[in-house]
Amino acid sequence: MALSVVFVANSLGAEKPNVVFIIADDLGYGEVGCFGQEKIPTPNIDKLAAGGMKLTQHYSGAPVCAPARCVLMSGKHLGHADIRGNRQAKVSFPQFSEGQHPIAKDTVLIPELFKNAGYATAAIGKWGLGPVGSTGDPNQHGFDLFFGYNCQAVAHSYYPKYLWRNDQQVEINAKPIPGHVKPITGEVKAEDYIGETYAPKLMISEAEKFIADKKGSPFFLYLAFIEPHVAMHPPLESVNKFPKEWDTEPHRGEAGYLPHPRPRAAYAAMISDLDSYVGRVVAALEKAGVADHTMIVFTGDNGTTMESGPKARFNVGGVDAKFFNSTAGLRGFKGSVYEGGLRVPTIVSYPGKVKAGSESNALGYFADWFPTLCAAAEIETPAKLDGENLLPVLEGGAVKKDRKPLVWVFPETSGQVAVRIGDYKVLKRGLNRKQSDPWEVYEIPVDRAETKNLAKEKPELIEEAVRILKQESAENPIFPVKIPEA
Repeated sequence: MALSVVFVANSLGAEKPNVVFIIADDLGYGEVGCFGQEKIPTPNIDKLAAGGMKLTQHYSGAPVCAPARCVLMSGKHLGHADIRGNRQAKVSFPQFSEGQHPIAKDTVLIPELFKNAGYATAAIGKWGLGPVGSTGDPNQHGFDLFFGYNCQAVAHSYYPKYLWRNDQQVEINAKPIPGHVKPITGEVKAEDYIGETYAPKLMISEAEKFIADKKGSPFFLYLAFIEPHVAMHPPLESVNKFPKEWDTEPHRGEAGYLPHPRPRAAYAAMISDLDSYVGRVVAALEKAGVADHTMIVFTGDNGTTMESGPKARFNVGGVDAKFFNSTAGLRGFKGSVYEGGLRVPTIVSYPGKVKAGSESNALGYFADWFPTLCAAAEIETPAKLDGENLLPVLEGGAVKKDRKPLVWVFPETSGQVAVRIGDYKVLKRGLNRKQSDPWEVYEIPVDRAETKNLAKEKPELIEEAVRILKQESAENPIFPVKIPEA
């Protein structure tokens, strides 16, 4: 589900750097200007690229929300992560009415180390790693403050009844607007799906307040904005910024979630609003006096929303990915281990450390942020992390030629595995079906659209991928995937 930004900033007079990590939801590789988007202006994100480094081969930890965030927070890839799919907590824990399957109590997350190092910590936005009161409660994993959506399903609505502040529900809409309705046949009116209080506005304001309040001491701030995940019901003033000529047909809800009379404009509005939040966070850091020593990483949590059917006009929720060239020519969407489901737009800006206007094709993914942030903050890295420290790459050092392979073991969408070994990606799909799909091998730097399957020419890579998968896949009975043979 979608997009990340990391800030590591020195407070004036402080010995330790601050850290702000922003992750947005379901933002495609080509949905920001500096990665090729031509229709939706993203000036704040583009400014980060102009002042820093673009990472053109950076990947999410998973092709959907919860496991991607688990990999990010724990530094463990999908072969070792607690959470490997979007399983609801109530399936195993019927006492919870909302939230996703919880991470284990003894799983160490990034904020726990920062809190132990004397940081104030906060998570604002969408959590998705366990209900309030469970072993995955964000307050039980190093966050002093949690404000936002605990449950991904609740976050389908931008006008929910409540948001969570730690363990308390804070009502924000007496008449909430659900994120799902049955398809309609009559006139589609955007006004019918606009509530009183727009949750993202509260969350960005909370982030600004946290930065202002904590500017005199080190802090770790995790911002998980929900844009541009559907349902689409952004404020009308945001929608009206975009041409009426774009939309010749409404989305009636036939692709799921809410209808909208102007789905292209509405989707663009969500990305534009996200860009404005990034600008507001940067402005808050500048006002607090910490921007000159700020490291910013901008990326996505997985690819853009998947197709709703082979002949459907829209992707799920009314997203027109073809109109926006959302994947920038990559194959696949969210939920897929093809490039379009995993590769995410990533930018790093760090004055004095990262060269402005630079670009790197160094391989990296979400498991790398745990050791990278620890290195930036000079915090000792835990043992047995799956990621690698990217700080030398960001600071202009030589790209490591023998980095660990990138591993994905994904039980959903019929079961999929993938391994990135140097320039090659080896993948197999349909593992939960009686007959799985054949192995696929692609040389990504010369075939980013994954059009030429080299499986017959490269059997040794398949054998190597199987060896890696067997070595790197711990048993997880909640999220089982049978590792195939070569």
